[in-house]
Amino acid sequence: MAIITLTTDFGEKDHFAGAIKGAIYSELSDVRIVDISHSISPFSISEAAYIIQNAYTSFPKGSIHIIGIDAELNPENKHIAVLLDGHYFICANNGIMSMICTEINPERIVQINIHENIVSSFPVLDVFVKVACHIARGGTLDVVGKRIEDIKPIQNLRPYVNDDQTQIIGSIIYVDNYGNIITNIKRKFFENTQKGRSYKIHARNHSFNTIYNKYSEVVDFTKPPAERQSEGKGLVVFNSSNYLEIAMYKSNTSTVGGASTLMGLKLMDTITVNFLKD
Repeated sequence: MAIITLTTDFGEKDHFAGAIKGAIYSELSDVRIVDISHSISPFSISEAAYIIQNAYTSFPKGSIHIIGIDAELNPENKHIAVLLDGHYFICANNGIMSMICTEINPERIVQINIHENIVSSFPVLDVFVKVACHIARGGTLDVVGKRIEDIKPIQNLRPYVNDDQTQIIGSIIYVDNYGNIITNIKRKFFENTQKGRSYKIHARNHSFNTIYNKYSEVVDFTKPPAERQSEGKGLVVFNSSNYLEIAMYKSNTSTVGGASTLMGLKLMDTITVNFLKD
């Protein structure tokens, strides 16, 4: 049984996500549809890239992933289908796939060319669904598109390192449900640049010189609970996806706030890591 996942910025209020599912079931009654997220910030390529990169590996090989972000067809925003790491991805060629493609080379990329046979003002429903169902039936990518070699890169995907390797300049690519901010600095990249040196991380007027392995390491469990004062404390971790994350311990954006609100940080803000001479 084929698995088709959905990642969009359509939200839950409107009919769009439900209509896509209905269209898929109309073509394939025995398919499994999984919602990864419909809460991507509108047109946020970096958010969508981060979420799909970290979600798709949990699915079995052969899964088909529809990504409905900034998908309106125009001369600068073509549609593609990609076979990568044993998975199929259907999306606009707007940079979404470039985060995954920096670590794994695609096995095949085609620029979808079935549009002339489909009248559509809603390409995720009318085009992406057709392609996904074609693949789910065992069809090949060459039937729905012309092979291409490259995809559009996403800006600010990779952090910058200065010439003397003393500074990393990264940016915020995602803010999670807890208000924690995720940067584009991965653990391996950080450690390869660090080379064992001490460091100081700067985010606006906040600075940190320790990276924890898990959130609770910020708590001094030797103290009685009433004396710890750890909730709402700022910290830096490499999260479960190995991205550098600035967080607040046990944050809640609807009550005490999170790192994004309390530190005044938002998408694409700059994060700086300075490496110190020992």
